Amino acid sequence: MNSVSFVTVDVFTAERFAGNQLAVIPDARGLSDARMQAIATEFGYSEVTFVLPPEDPENTARVRIFTPTTEVPFAGHPNVGTAFVLARQKEIFGRRPGNALRFEEKAGLVEVSILDRDGLVTGARIVAPQALRIGPAIDAATIAACASLHQDDLAAGSHPPVRISVGLPFAVAELRDLDALSKARPNVSAFEEANVRYPLAEDSFSLFLYARTREQPSHVRARMFAPLDNVIEDPATGSASAALGAYLVSLLPEPDAEVELVIEQGVEMGRRSLITVGVDKRNGEVRKVSVSGDCVSAMRGEIEI
Repeated sequence: MNSVSFVTVDVFTAERFAGNQLAVIPDARGLSDARMQAIATEFGYSEVTFVLPPEDPENTARVRIFTPTTEVPFAGHPNVGTAFVLARQKEIFGRRPGNALRFEEKAGLVEVSILDRDGLVTGARIVAPQALRIGPAIDAATIAACASLHQDDLAAGSHPPVRISVGLPFAVAELRDLDALSKARPNVSAFEEANVRYPLAEDSFSLFLYARTREQPSHVRARMFAPLDNVIEDPATGSASAALGAYLVSLLPEPDAEVELVIEQGVEMGRRSLITVGVDKRNGEVRKVSVSGDCVSAMRGEIEI
């Protein structure tokens, strides 16, 4: 019987069994699309990555990302976790890893910088593969229904709820405080209605909610729900965090800004995550968005095929 190796890591945390779980197949050669999807469904994590040789030898690898139900073009914690796993290997398809990796993905090329401490790989920083895309606006009633909240739980005077993306789209809304954020619960029927009202060719309706903390303006608490993708709640969503950081900086009146945000997620799930988002804005345009965080290895083994 044939088998393939896997590694699991906890991403956006320095504590094992916290953060967001990820399974990585470091050598997915020979696996069909259907088999990749079956493996991702078997794990049941929010994402599983499958690493293949690059199409362009100048790049490090081709990375495919699967949720339990579908393949997605880009996601944050799968890239950070995959980079962490590959950088700790002696080689990647015959080449030494180095401190800079380049991943070919459906959303584009993802640039990666390896983070280390005293020569030991601790995590990674990735650059979002696409420019910020904004729209359409999402009506407040839809947001409230999806999160089992009242409309007055949404923040007043801030930006309206809107769909944003730097590679993977999310509906994003600010809530008035942490109490409103903590009581949010996904309503699957409302998500199904939102998916019809705000359709996407590449994915189903996903909701990223956040609230600001008064003590630290650069610190944000967030939650993400995607029940139509079998992700009732995600403990850390790097792609949504990157999009949120880019969007918030785009709203600043200053034409030039370098901003770093820390987004805390997964608290209500008991899997606290810390995501650092860096945004570079020049002449009124967001030019670069990065996401970084620590990782911890959890398990490794073989999948029988």
